Amino acid sequence: MIKRFFSFSLFAAICILSVGFSIKDNKTSYDFHLKNTDGNFVSLKDFPGAKGFIIVFTCNHCPFAKLYPERLNELNSKYKNLGVPLIAICSSDTITYAEDSFLKMIEKAKNEKFNFPYLCDGEQTVAKIFGAQKTPHAFIIWKEKGEWVIIYNGAIDDNGAEPDKVQQHYVADAVDELLNGKKVSVPETKSIGCQIHFRK
Repeated sequence: MIKRFFSFSLFAAICILSVGFSIKDNKTSYDFHLKNTDGNFVSLKDFPGAKGFIIVFTCNHCPFAKLYPERLNELNSKYKNLGVPLIAICSSDTITYAEDSFLKMIEKAKNEKFNFPYLCDGEQTVAKIFGAQKTPHAFIIWKEKGEWVIIYNGAIDDNGAEPDKVQQHYVADAVDELLNGKKVSVPETKSIGCQIHFRK
């Protein structure tokens, strides 16, 4: 028990330095300030030209999440230069899942050649604010009247195991519609993967 507490405390010292969300006038601010695997902190404010963001809650240990790194890289490569960068966030309980420690996140980002930020939500606060449930769980946020709002949430696509057989590219289709000034035709789907275990 002492060892587990020490492990969590060390993780907290490394990872839980700032979460920076707020609720003002009954409106939730979806911005955050979380540590990236490169050692720098990342916030939505670091992307002043962004039209929107693809936010994906994921982790290292989940078998389903392990199917998506290449597709996440492809999404970021396609949409970052169009003003919609992808940001991945790990909100896993590292006491239960040691594989999701910050050091393991660094290894994962390096081994998978992530071309996007992979952020540590050690207090799980950001996942709770977004309402993330599974890994992976994707959100698209878009700026409307100066506020970030969730336009889509759910699965990345409809076939995790066989990317060549994907029929519905939910995230990509939604971003394409938004970039073309259209309303998102499928604003919500069911995310499929490992349940995010929230500490009490």
